[in-house]
Amino acid sequence: MHAISVVLVALMALLHAYILVLEMFLWQRGPGRGLSGFDAELARATAPLAANQGLYNGFLAAGLVWGLIADDPTGRQVQIFFLSCMVVAGVYGAATANRRILFVQALPAAVTLATVVAAG
Repeated sequence: MHAISVVLVALMALLHAYILVLEMFLWQRGPGRGLSGFDAELARATAPLAANQGLYNGFLAAGLVWGLIADDPTGRQVQIFFLSCMVVAGVYGAATANRRILFVQALPAAVTLATVVAAG
């Protein structure tokens, strides 16, 4: 179970690093506009907000990387904290912005959190 949790935590870190890139650097280009569904004008107007969101996603990814490289029990506790943050952010985002966030962020984070806790 430990190996599975490590792989899932690493995948969640990669997902949030990818979201950072989308929101900070590609928001006004095809991939970012495809994600948001915004036209060029709205993408330009919301780019600073998206970049701010991207930065927060980068902090989540960095936290998971820290959790992977830190010795236990600190590493495991850090993983639990940051995965919990991802679940909360995903549920809030799904409730307030786009239901898709529940399936892209909250559900994978919850499954990963469950594996980290089960791996003990």
